[in-house]
Amino acid sequence: MHGGYDLGHTVAGWAGACLALAGFAFSGAAMVAGWPAGFWLGLGVVALAVLLAWALHLAGWGKPGGPRPPVDQPWRTRDRAAAEGHPDCWGCRLAGGGHRRHVELPLGPVRQPVTEVP
Repeated sequence: MHGGYDLGHTVAGWAGACLALAGFAFSGAAMVAGWPAGFWLGLGVVALAVLLAWALHLAGWGKPGGPRPPVDQPWRTRDRAAAEGHPDCWGCRLAGGGHRRHVELPLGPVRQPVTEVP
């Protein structure tokens, strides 16, 4: 239906989104009630949601963007590549991973261009 994309349906995504929604709802209710401390408390819950989703992503309960095989698409499927870090993932890079790319270097001699000296 979505061309192999599972649109972020992961344990990390759902836990972070539900906690953030609760924090925004609490913050909005506190704002309507005129309770400034409750407003900031709700925004603190939203910040906690970000940290929770990030921690779950690093623990393997989140997946990088892009198409995946159907066997890896259910939202409760753990990501096998999380320990190495996902390439181009900001969350993995902030944690010190995601930058490890395997680059094949040539083993033969490097040829330098020949230039003529006038």
